[in-house]
Amino acid sequence: LLLLLLPVAEVRGLLALLLLTDARRAARRDALGALVPLEAQDRRLWDAALIAEGCVLAEQALRERGFGAYALQAAIAAVHAEATSAAATDWPQIVGLYDALLRVEPSPVIALNRAVAVAMRDGPQAGLALLRPLLPQLAGYPAAPAAAADLCRRAGLLDEARVHYRSAVALARQAPERAHLAAQLAALGG
Repeated sequence: LLLLLLPVAEVRGLLALLLLTDARRAARRDALGALVPLEAQDRRLWDAALIAEGCVLAEQALRERGFGAYALQAAIAAVHAEATSAAATDWPQIVGLYDALLRVEPSPVIALNRAVAVAMRDGPQAGLALLRPLLPQLAGYPAAPAAAADLCRRAGLLDEARVHYRSAVALARQAPERAHLAAQLAALGG
């Protein structure tokens, strides 16, 4: 309805982002309600019709004058949604979209997300080099130590990963998120 009343790039981008986010809803939790990270989600559970609609809207939004943060976030979600697997994700494109998003809406949270994308493109050490300086700015934000922990784990820095997992568990606000992080910590013997 909002798009019909206000057919501009950012409204189109917002609708695309909402559709693409909702398309993955069925795969975000397992049968017991535990959190399933994006890379482990069963993509067969994703809603293909919502993805198709969201991708078209995201592309349209990026072609319009005046697109901004919502259109760019939708484009990032579209790249994830179009990948046939986590390994097939076009990380260089996602990093480029995060570069554009940082120019439009600079924030430490967007910089954190970009650092994770860089890690997926260039390796965990590259992501950690960008992420570590952000941690003081993101104190109290549970995704920051969770991302640091995951990248440290991937880089084989297990002691540092445990420290970050402990911080993330302490900061997590939702029980499923806390349980997922605690399980990751336990898997490292922490």
